[in-house]
Amino acid sequence: MKIQILGMGCPRCRQTEANVKEAVNNLGIKAEIEKVTDINEIVDFGVTATPALAIDGEVKFSGKIPSVEEIEEVLNKNYKIIKAIAS
Repeated sequence: MKIQILGMGCPRCRQTEANVKEAVNNLGIKAEIEKVTDINEIVDFGVTATPALAIDGEVKFSGKIPSVEEIEEVLNKNYKIIKAIAS
């Protein structure tokens, strides 16, 4: 699973990153976490407000700091889909 935090590195983006790391740790899943700070790459995602969070290339949150609980909920859904496909 690839998680991308889209933003220029502002405090809100750093908080989103911290929340992502906490959620991944809480769930005990393996994920690649990448910070995307290039404005052109962010625009390519269709994002107009940061911070944004994409999982496996799909934007899940934009323009807000998602809570740890919100991130965990989305990660759980994606993880179950990945496990089902792999089975």
